Amino acid sequence: MQIADRLGSQIRQQLLKTGEKLPSVRALSHEQGISLSTAYKAYVQLEIKGLIEARPKSGYFVRYTPARSFDHHKPQKQVKETKKLSLDEMIARVYRHFSSDSIIKLSRASPALSLLPQAKLNKSMMEAIRLSPNSCINYEEIQGNENLRKHIARHAFSWGGNILPEDVVTTQGCMEALVFCLKAVTQPGDVVAIESPTYFGIFTTIQSLGLKILEIPTDPIDGLDLDFLAKSIKERQIKACLFVPTFSNPLGYCMTNDKKKQLVELLAKNELPLIEDDIYGEMHFGNTRPRTCKSYDKQGLVMLCSSVSKSLAPGYRVGWCIPGKFKARVINLKLMHTLSSAAPTQAAIGNFFETGRYDLHMRNLRKALHTQCLRYAQAIAEYFPADIKMSRPQGGYVSWIELNKKIDAFELYEQALNYNISISPGQIFSTDRRFTNFIRISFGIPYNDEIEQSLKTLGLLISKF
Repeated sequence: MQIADRLGSQIRQQLLKTGEKLPSVRALSHEQGISLSTAYKAYVQLEIKGLIEARPKSGYFVRYTPARSFDHHKPQKQVKETKKLSLDEMIARVYRHFSSDSIIKLSRASPALSLLPQAKLNKSMMEAIRLSPNSCINYEEIQGNENLRKHIARHAFSWGGNILPEDVVTTQGCMEALVFCLKAVTQPGDVVAIESPTYFGIFTTIQSLGLKILEIPTDPIDGLDLDFLAKSIKERQIKACLFVPTFSNPLGYCMTNDKKKQLVELLAKNELPLIEDDIYGEMHFGNTRPRTCKSYDKQGLVMLCSSVSKSLAPGYRVGWCIPGKFKARVINLKLMHTLSSAAPTQAAIGNFFETGRYDLHMRNLRKALHTQCLRYAQAIAEYFPADIKMSRPQGGYVSWIELNKKIDAFELYEQALNYNISISPGQIFSTDRRFTNFIRISFGIPYNDEIEQSLKTLGLLISKF
């Protein structure tokens, strides 16, 4: 019974998955130090519970997956405890199912793996290791792989940049780049201005560094409120700004070139550094890539941060920053924290750029995302109540949806989870949980029957509030 219980627990936790073959009775007997009879009886107990099945001349196989059982899909009575939860607890709840295969992740602002060129990435990795004089096992240069930095500098031409390889510092993803830039220009207790709403990872990171936050109102169409920012600069001792001007998360807006230039000039006038998170800049639906704030920078005050995590290879953790006049500080911080970035992945991404594979992939990805955005928007308009308001992103991965004021987005999230649907409630996109009747839906997964049914279910849940 003890062995049956342990195996049953592994099956319920999906450590052993449906269709997976179990050890033979003889192997189980040997592993656990029990008799053949005891091992057989353990399997019989699991068969009685419907967790496994015996197949003639083949052995025992897992037959039960909790995530697909009728009990799992049956809506549960919800306990309204939204107001009792802290913001950290809300974020933890939303992302606890992030890796579960059984959940339809309309909450994840990243591409489906089916949209990424896995075979070509593997080829670039093998080519990079083969071409390296030390097979990429040595420490990489502190500033980063030279070939990768060269191609990042070349690629800057598409967003109006005039960058040299020595201007670039590579990092372990975009978040590390943001952290290095924040630490380079602030001290604990300083005030950092951010957009509101914004990606929770930004303000939780800022808070973890002992910094204070000033939220600047942001509109889904017009973007950042520059007048509010200008007034705040006069009234508050802001030490830095961290904005996502191009296809922000969660609003999806893109600041116009004129407003980006105004922003850079406003901050330059006050000698304030701007940390520009440009991680979504390549995912544009128009004919040309939007310019960056960095392209208007004349004093080296704009610190551009980006990576390939949202466009090519999330698991490679290849990012970079172009920190302008603060480069020496950023390099010193990198030396203290990570010494150098991972050599194989940087070399592989450099090779991917060099062979022209990146440009081809991005053309295909942008086309797919634009199509998915339109399909999702059409379904949301059809299946959601008529009183919703929806953003019209021109790039990126996400749509921001305003619901009726009577709806609590976190309660909707918990109800949807009973149907294996994960969304992002608006509360997690500000430090004070103010966006209570907003949700963010990602269109990174190709539209199919399962997605359509999920959106239809969400519409029904919303209409029942």
